[in-house]
Amino acid sequence: MSSQEKSEENLPSVQETEHGSVAVADENPFADPGLPPHEHRVQDIDERAARRSERAVAFLFTLSMLATIGFIASFVSFPVDKRVYIFPIGHISALNFSLGMTLGLALFCIGAGAVHWARTLMSDVEVADERHPIEAEPEVKAKVMADFKAGAAESQFGRRKLIRNTMFGALAMVPLSGVVLLRDLGPLPEDKLRHTLWSKGKLLVNMNTNEPLRPSDVQVGSLTFAKPEGLEEHDHDFQKEIAKAALMIVRIQPENIKDKQELEWSHEGVVAYSKICTHVGCPISLYEQQTHHVLCPCHQSTFDLSDGARVIFGPAGHALPQLRIRVNEEGYLEALGDFAEPVGPAFWERG
Repeated sequence: MSSQEKSEENLPSVQETEHGSVAVADENPFADPGLPPHEHRVQDIDERAARRSERAVAFLFTLSMLATIGFIASFVSFPVDKRVYIFPIGHISALNFSLGMTLGLALFCIGAGAVHWARTLMSDVEVADERHPIEAEPEVKAKVMADFKAGAAESQFGRRKLIRNTMFGALAMVPLSGVVLLRDLGPLPEDKLRHTLWSKGKLLVNMNTNEPLRPSDVQVGSLTFAKPEGLEEHDHDFQKEIAKAALMIVRIQPENIKDKQELEWSHEGVVAYSKICTHVGCPISLYEQQTHHVLCPCHQSTFDLSDGARVIFGPAGHALPQLRIRVNEEGYLEALGDFAEPVGPAFWERG
């Protein structure tokens, strides 16, 4: 028998109609194999084996809880700049490594515990059910609820209290990792926004020459920028500190100063104000000699330096903070303390 004749034997039978067309006989050549016979697991017939599985699952959930505690402890303990050598990775951040390992272990143990629970203790009997319309009949709904209750009973969720309690503990503690990560949004500001590097006795240093300023260095009509003594451009926190401590110095005839406190905090008409605009923190750099007004180039907020640097135009919310100054024994301008109020834009802790 040829291979062609053999292959034709497996084809469905055909019948020729009276009109000469061919019709395929209504026979299904593929038999339904059905479900294989169910084989009981060792946990189904041996309660000791079931208890071993229960303890294994509980151990994984407990290990997840310990890993979550380790995640929180690592976050608190390891400094950001600490590096360790891990073979074969090399030198890496101790904080990142510990956070990744502990959080990964916590999530893995929950998943592994759930899988082991399902494979060894939950019912593994395969149930075939016909598809039904989307809108279930009352009888179907009742059957679903009955199946659900039966599945809950077969899962032994109520019976295996050790698994249930440890699983609840693991699932309750894992979200704490996300809560702790919120702490990493940035350092707490504490009172840092209220203080700058200015303090009593700090010299006013010219930003351009890097030399201490004398009153004679500031002429009427000029605008001079200054920084605190000891702050250098190569410092790692220079940008952060100069953003709060930048100073602009002008000289106004004392009789033209309208604000009494401004006059008292100046020296022979030399006044020192924060260079940081109180709107969104842009550096102020435009000075009008005749009116003693300074203008922020970002949004045109205008301040009157002859009248306590009050706002006379623009979106800025309050006046520029003034730095109280004097001349020391060597003839240099120095600060008598920090700004009396926070510099820059208003923030929710102000007042």
